[in-house]
Amino acid sequence: MKPVWTPTKKIIEQSNIYTMMQKHGFNNYIDFWKWSVQNKNDFWAETILQLGIKLKNPFSTVLDISKGVENPQWLKDAKLNIVDSCFQNKDSAIALIYQEEDSQLQHVTQIKLENLVNQIANSLIDLNIEQGDTIAIDMPMTLEAVAIYLAAIKAGVLVATIADSFTSNEIAIRLKITKPKLIFTQDVLPRAGKVLPLYKKVIDADAPKAIVIKASDQKIDLRSKDSYWTDFLSENISFKSVSQQPEDIITILFSSGTTGEPKAIPWTHTTPIKGASDGYYHHNIQQNDVVCWPTNLGWMMGPWLIFAALINKASIALYYGAPLNKAFGEFVQNAKVTMLGVVPSIVKHWMKTQCNENLDWNAIKCFSSTGEVSNPLEMEYLMQLANNKPVIEYCGGTEIGGGYVTSTMVQPNIASTFSTQALGGEFILLDDEAQPADKGELFLIPPILGLSNSLLNRNHQEVYFKGTPTYKGQKLRRHGDQLQRLDNGYYKAQGRVDDAMNLGGIKVSSVQIELLINRLDFIKESAAIAVSPKDGGPGLLVIYYVENLDDITIDERLKATNTIIKKELNPLFKVSDLVKIEILPRTASGKVMRRKLRDLYEGNSIPNPSSREGSKLN
Repeated sequence: MKPVWTPTKKIIEQSNIYTMMQKHGFNNYIDFWKWSVQNKNDFWAETILQLGIKLKNPFSTVLDISKGVENPQWLKDAKLNIVDSCFQNKDSAIALIYQEEDSQLQHVTQIKLENLVNQIANSLIDLNIEQGDTIAIDMPMTLEAVAIYLAAIKAGVLVATIADSFTSNEIAIRLKITKPKLIFTQDVLPRAGKVLPLYKKVIDADAPKAIVIKASDQKIDLRSKDSYWTDFLSENISFKSVSQQPEDIITILFSSGTTGEPKAIPWTHTTPIKGASDGYYHHNIQQNDVVCWPTNLGWMMGPWLIFAALINKASIALYYGAPLNKAFGEFVQNAKVTMLGVVPSIVKHWMKTQCNENLDWNAIKCFSSTGEVSNPLEMEYLMQLANNKPVIEYCGGTEIGGGYVTSTMVQPNIASTFSTQALGGEFILLDDEAQPADKGELFLIPPILGLSNSLLNRNHQEVYFKGTPTYKGQKLRRHGDQLQRLDNGYYKAQGRVDDAMNLGGIKVSSVQIELLINRLDFIKESAAIAVSPKDGGPGLLVIYYVENLDDITIDERLKATNTIIKKELNPLFKVSDLVKIEILPRTASGKVMRRKLRDLYEGNSIPNPSSREGSKLN
């Protein structure tokens, strides 16, 4: 595999990684990475200093593992509020750039954003929201969403984040788990000339008191307990951040497990330091850069974007619309975006429609790709949209707060591969016999700053540590991804080993999908799997099913399956293939062998999946 981009001496020497390597006497990146994992106290102390993380009380030690590597104490004895570290640029610096569809660019200075954050924090206090309470946000990534998120954390209030694409049922599940006292939402979602309901979905989920931001001229009758944004917002622009412990929870995000109900994963004040460090080192975010990543607060890249940009004194760029047409490309051009994050499915669409060709993306220094396995041809196409700029492949998880494997601006870039384990972290690949291998299941080697230490609705120890092997006497932490280490030391993603999958960058469990489609009359039982296209790229959703009735056509079955998934789970999901099978393969204990179904399907080498019948296991 040949590099498609190689950094020049100038690019290397202007990078954040090079700055830190020089400071500590390293001439070789691999040696620097080894130092970062073998000397975690020194590495993270230096990183915290470089990022300018503001502490109200200093830490006595960066890392204390006296309670075991499963229960590390980071920044022991410190007091802080991570939001204080988000406003370190000049007051006049641009903190956020946004554009509504069919409108002009808007620039928000740091002082204007900070004042809005303080107004919202005061408004929460006025509504008797107290430190330790929880609020929820179910709205698109907007100026207000960013400010609400930061304001709550600044006030010592937990934030449950919910993606605006979720159905009322999925919203209700998340509200039941987190029990917020207040929810922020919009009346509707304007998208490409359409107006999609959002407030209605929220109230259908039996939400608590809602603060509603108007995004249209439509008249909507609110419940008696709900209020509009303009009636909620205080005029007081002064607010002192609440001092907290490093391990105090700031955010509750959701990531699918394999039991149907999503895992509720808390982030603490230390988690954003991991995201900001990945932004600093691996994405090379520098002061006054412009960072754009089409995302949502309901996914980890939403909070990641806020912290990685603001802590590094860069601007957040938000487009209030789908990133699927030329209008988004023009936003990237006009906002002079320097780092653009993508999900591979978006790039696939750009390549198919050519919507972003002949635009000036020369301000871009690098792209980043996460959420799905990428396709080399599509990534090379993406690079050329900005005159051959590298793609930082980036893979991690909500429970990591960032990435465990990534690329850098100081190493040659090979499309759809990762060049390094993330700085400050380490993992090992094990085969089915729990032996080190070049291809196998990935296990993290704790402690790593950013790793979750608790779950709201699961036993954290059982989910991540129970039954895991040891490596050189070290306790390992389960993650669930498969990787392959190449001869040159780079890595390629190989999907999941468990029953979770990434569809369009959204993590979902097989069980969640199966519970829905098993309600269809023609299905007796089913197994949902994600399979890789022949040439690589984002996973395709395939359903194997045992037939219950045969009185409707294949097309009708596919339509019914997609309808129930889009209506009750997520409108962004799509079934690529529906395959009838006589019996689902199971283990002796009765567990469905989805990996065997994946192997069976991929062995068929079907280039253009479509609904069909007739697979049979021998």
